[in-house]
Amino acid sequence: MTTHATRIGTPGPRPDFPGPWAVAESIRYERSARRRGRLPAGWTNYSTRRTLRMRRDPLGLLLDGYARFGPIFGIRVMHDYSAIMLGPEANHFVLVSGRDNFVWRHGRFGDLLTLLGDGLLTTDGDYHDAGRAIMLPAFHRDRIVAATELMGEEASAAVDSLPGGGTVDLFSWQRALAMRIAMRGLFGLDPDGAHAADLVDAFERGLRFHEREFPLQVLIGPGTPWAKLKRARADLERLLGAEIRRRRNSETAGEDILGSLLQSADQDGRILSDRQVLDHVLTLLFAGHDTTTSTVTFLVYELTRRPEWQRLLQAELDSVCGERPPSAEELSGSLPLLTQAIDETLRLYPPAWIGPRRAVCDFEFGGRFVPAGVSVAYSSWASHRLPDVFEAPDAFRPERFEPSERANWPRGAYVPFGQGPRVCIGKRFGYTEVHAVAAALLQRYDLELEPGYQMQIRQMPTLSPKHGLPIRLRRRGRGLQATA
Repeated sequence: MTTHATRIGTPGPRPDFPGPWAVAESIRYERSARRRGRLPAGWTNYSTRRTLRMRRDPLGLLLDGYARFGPIFGIRVMHDYSAIMLGPEANHFVLVSGRDNFVWRHGRFGDLLTLLGDGLLTTDGDYHDAGRAIMLPAFHRDRIVAATELMGEEASAAVDSLPGGGTVDLFSWQRALAMRIAMRGLFGLDPDGAHAADLVDAFERGLRFHEREFPLQVLIGPGTPWAKLKRARADLERLLGAEIRRRRNSETAGEDILGSLLQSADQDGRILSDRQVLDHVLTLLFAGHDTTTSTVTFLVYELTRRPEWQRLLQAELDSVCGERPPSAEELSGSLPLLTQAIDETLRLYPPAWIGPRRAVCDFEFGGRFVPAGVSVAYSSWASHRLPDVFEAPDAFRPERFEPSERANWPRGAYVPFGQGPRVCIGKRFGYTEVHAVAAALLQRYDLELEPGYQMQIRQMPTLSPKHGLPIRLRRRGRGLQATA
């Protein structure tokens, strides 16, 4: 154990952002920015109609803004002004070449600090980079290969539990499965144990804050959604804190990701404090749980609308794997059609659909001046749907991810996991999980959409179907045999 080693420093105060304070801070930033120079042109006046449309149809509104104003434009939603940057060049600028112009911590999603604390998602600069360097060994390829076995076990058991010939809400089913995989892969916990159940309950209670309407999110005081969010965070600190302390005091930290974080150190011998470990694993739970749930759900939705692709994927799995689960090596390279279908799903429905930032210095982009202090956001969801970048951008066409076609895309065209130094650290873990779950489903079942279903997408905190996804299951003539 290395409990005697120096902990890495903290990023400073850990402000919470309940509604009224976040509104006041946003107004203060904008006023400061206006004093420094003119804001980018766009929809800069207050508009109730625009505010409602941003809630109901953000994708359409952002695409209209791009068509009217170009790759950078201003938009006011309620009190909040933001500069929106869309397209490959904009994505690359925000994420890579111009990243030093921005911070995440004081962007529009600052309220995630209350639940997640100072994880990789909510920190910037040297603190973020030091934490990321320590965390990288937890996502080494060998650990992902080891995690693939438990993903396959959980996916097979979950598929076995489905009502063959019946209908299931695939979104809820996958949400529960993703949480079971996270309990084992992140924390080494028995998903059916009481400790895991308490942890899941506290985390789900915390996520509900972001599902409430904005007028309810700005309330503070006893009984409000924000007060419930604070209680959920306190419960998570108690539950995970006890597990972290137990691991610190034991002979071995464990073989899961939590254990890896407890043992890892940077080149100077610095390790993560208990609170830093807690914040990082909560961030991983938030990102991985929602990302895999969203991607599997939308993949199944699109395959029911393109049954020829469903058959192609089933034929590929039959050819490569027969009736057994695919191995880690097969999931990573021997199922190219499945990978193309997943990549196309991530193009159409990137879970982290918007990336809010705050400009910390003046900069120019696309001939427009942006003063320090302005709220800035890129949107992978809108950028992935631009007709001047992707042919038939709203169509599910996995073949567009063939290497020869993909090689012609400009840099920054496809950014479902971000890009550059802040690219999602758990990308490989989540990507493998989606492959494993999709393979288990397609090997066993033909999937059909419930007649009359109309997809409605909810944006907060990540993309998901607003009313679930009812799927009819028809058992295939040949498929994966139940595992012991």
